[in-house]
Amino acid sequence: MKPLSSSPGLSNSALMSVSSTLRFSSLLRHNLFCAPSRVSAVRRNLSHLRFLSVAPNRPLGNPIHARRGGEGQQDEDGAGNGSLTAVVKDGSGSSGGRDGRVVPTELHKEATESYMAYALSVLLGRALPDVRDGLKPFINEHAFGSIANRYAMHELGLSSRKPFKKCARVVGEVLGKFHPHGDTAVYDSLVRMAQDFSLRFPLIQGHGNFGSIDADPAAAMRYTECRLEALTEAVLLADLDQDTAIIKLILQVDFIPNFDNSHKEPSLLPARLPTLLLNGSSGIAVGMATNIPPHNLGELVDVLCALIHNPDASLQELLEYMPGPDFPTGGLIMGNLGILDAYRTGRGRVVVRGKAEIELLDSKTKRSAIIIKEIPYQTNKSSLVEKIAELVESKSLEGISDIRDESDRTGMRVVIELKRGADPSIVLNNLYRLSALQSSFSCNMVGILDGQPKLMGLKELLQAFLDFRCSVVERRARYKLSQAQDRRHIVEGIVVGLDNLDRVIDIIREATSNAAASAGLRNEFNLSDKQAEAILDINLRRLNLLERKKFVDESRSLMEQISKLTELLSSRKNILQLIEQEVIELKNKFSSPRRSILEDSDGGQLEDIDVIPNEEMLLAFSEKGYVKRMKPNTFNLQNRGTIGKSVGKLRLNDAMSDFIVCRAHDHVLYFSDRGTVYSARAYKIPESSRTAAGTPLVQIISLPEGERVTSIISVSEFAEDQFLVMLTVNGYIKKVSLNSFSAIRSTGIIAIQLVPGDELKWVRCCTNDDLVAMASQNGMVILSSCHIIRALSRNTRGAIAMRLKEGDKMASMDIIPAARHKDLDQSEEDSANNEENSSGPWLLFISENGYGKRVPLSSFRQLPLNRVGLIGYKFSSEDRLAAVFVVGFSVAEDGESDEQVVLVSQSGTVNRIKVRDISIQSRYARGVILMRLEYAGKIQSASLISASAYEVSEMQLEEAAAEDISVASS
Repeated sequence: MKPLSSSPGLSNSALMSVSSTLRFSSLLRHNLFCAPSRVSAVRRNLSHLRFLSVAPNRPLGNPIHARRGGEGQQDEDGAGNGSLTAVVKDGSGSSGGRDGRVVPTELHKEATESYMAYALSVLLGRALPDVRDGLKPFINEHAFGSIANRYAMHELGLSSRKPFKKCARVVGEVLGKFHPHGDTAVYDSLVRMAQDFSLRFPLIQGHGNFGSIDADPAAAMRYTECRLEALTEAVLLADLDQDTAIIKLILQVDFIPNFDNSHKEPSLLPARLPTLLLNGSSGIAVGMATNIPPHNLGELVDVLCALIHNPDASLQELLEYMPGPDFPTGGLIMGNLGILDAYRTGRGRVVVRGKAEIELLDSKTKRSAIIIKEIPYQTNKSSLVEKIAELVESKSLEGISDIRDESDRTGMRVVIELKRGADPSIVLNNLYRLSALQSSFSCNMVGILDGQPKLMGLKELLQAFLDFRCSVVERRARYKLSQAQDRRHIVEGIVVGLDNLDRVIDIIREATSNAAASAGLRNEFNLSDKQAEAILDINLRRLNLLERKKFVDESRSLMEQISKLTELLSSRKNILQLIEQEVIELKNKFSSPRRSILEDSDGGQLEDIDVIPNEEMLLAFSEKGYVKRMKPNTFNLQNRGTIGKSVGKLRLNDAMSDFIVCRAHDHVLYFSDRGTVYSARAYKIPESSRTAAGTPLVQIISLPEGERVTSIISVSEFAEDQFLVMLTVNGYIKKVSLNSFSAIRSTGIIAIQLVPGDELKWVRCCTNDDLVAMASQNGMVILSSCHIIRALSRNTRGAIAMRLKEGDKMASMDIIPAARHKDLDQSEEDSANNEENSSGPWLLFISENGYGKRVPLSSFRQLPLNRVGLIGYKFSSEDRLAAVFVVGFSVAEDGESDEQVVLVSQSGTVNRIKVRDISIQSRYARGVILMRLEYAGKIQSASLISASAYEVSEMQLEEAAAEDISVASS
């Protein structure tokens, strides 16, 4: 048979027409996404299309000729259009002038229809997963494990509680009963489902060599053994423990016959969780593909329950429960912009970075090493190490002296030793930039919904699963209800027979046949056919009184079951509640901590944090939302009672609000008056001089209009045993785990729920062993343990901290570390009547008029919350409390405090004085003058800092004084 290109009747233009017709992927993508009606029409006509797998056998010797439609034949309208016509000859040479069987058709239409049929068979039957159970259909050779392996192992009884069996037996079961294809594809799929680095929650428990993250192949299937994981049984196979008839009713589709029609196999599994999001999926089809990341089971259950309670929940609300993917190999997810795009539109790019640490190898030579402990998802570790070695040999990557892989069964450990003098941060940045230590996961969340491929976001995927699960639960409940009603009907008939046992025996004895006996029972006691047959089937041993009681109890139990099932089917709300209970049980049994850590960064781009030294800095904040970063030696040490040095220019009607000391790499948490918290690195605040005006805070964090920052906390590490204590103006207090604020979106998250008229004012970091000191504006003080403050979630209000009198509000709060408890107890024993000679620690009180004093902490006893408190400062009518600090933790050789306090007035004047210069007085004393405020208003804020190591020389003091004189004269 000659090829088409050699046929004399074909011109170059015709060949180009055929070639252009077969370029179909773009047309297919357009048809599937933009014209679903055309896809439905093609799917309805799939039976009329010719699949390669079901094409009828034709003799190979029959010639096929292609000719012009206008040569010897015209179209129906009489005009040839230059199309090609396929002519099939059967070679029989039949009479009647007909040259075999001729099927006239246009070649481009035939190619379009045939290619569309092939594309749909790949899309719907091979590459794309079903949204309902998250598994690919049976046809896909690479998806045998999706259903066939699991169902075959279920048929073999390979549950998590049974012994392991050879993988070869499972593969043989799949090939012999379900799919007569190559054993390699089946075994490869089984192996992947047992790899904890491929699936977030493995579905098969393997015994033996199942490969490694270095792409080492698994051992032959005759050596390895397997059985189902308990999670697989609970999520996918829980409803398959019943009869086949039950499954047919539970599932949305019936069982389908296998290849030789000797067995039945389910085309869909009644999943109790959206496994499409749990373990993710990937596949390449014709014109489209899918790539869905895995997620954490606990977070997936939480977001599912949130959607059940609030079907109209926004994407931002859902992200509160599931902030992003959770990859089996861990790593760092850089930024959330790609996650937001993927969850909103179905497409997004998630940047994943390997987890690396820097260890000091030799303290004398200061040689260090980079330790890689986690790598991005689907990254080959051995290929990564080889790539790094190639970069070092080609001089593309400098500063590395040795590379070795020390990974073992306990975990991954790739050691990269650095040369002497090499900066580890710069080398690590180059590793991220040049190697696969940082890679991207392109989300393309395409799945089969209602028989059509569709690109979906997070909420649409969850809602589709909930609809499917509701139908599964409804079908199961209806079947159980029908079974219970039928059984109760029979039991009621048996009870009637046992109550009239003598008459039943007489009827049976007088009957001539079984049919006559059944008819006699029906007529005598008004029974149904099933009830009469059940009475006839009773054994004589079951005619005693105990058996009758069992039947009565069974009838009562069936009635309760019928009542519960009827109530369940009465509303969708009851069904959703049952679904919620089932998924919560799965969470309590199978959930595990998150492996992938969410990092707040700009999409994985290398930041300045790796090259900026982690130095101490001063942050100054104003009432109108301006901030600036300064060096610690900007303000010199001064004596109390002095005027101080100006913090710089302030806007009109602006005043200083806070002044903190932190390090450049710290997370600065900004708490607003509305109870929302924002986060940004400290180094992101531009460094400026003392006289500069500062940078608007809205340029650093996404602060809405009308919202202002009231408290700032610097956090170097989000430890699990640390908490944040929050206090509002109206006296509500609560404690939240610090780890709850490790991943804060750029738009902020809720920190505390506030009642109308209240605002969040103070936030401090503490542990359960610390003490908290709170003071009101009228000078009342409560000293309490942080342990009695109940730890709550972020979205709560808290408890009452202090009973405030009318017109009084909270003024300040500070934390007493647990390390000073012993010293505090000792100071209480040694306390004398002369409190001025008492040793620390002390409570440092600062009033708005610039007065202050130190009161021994031993003067205050611990009180529970919701009390009036003890008097700590007795004010005049025009004065109120501005701040309270616990001092005396840092002491000099003479036992006095080595700390300093920075006072900021409303006009922006700053005074930095020693705490030891402030006298120790009683709780009722007025205090001494700390800062003269004749022309500076009142004290706006106060900050406590440790002993300064930044004392400047006499020349610097003179220059600073000259600068102040010049500023004052201008």
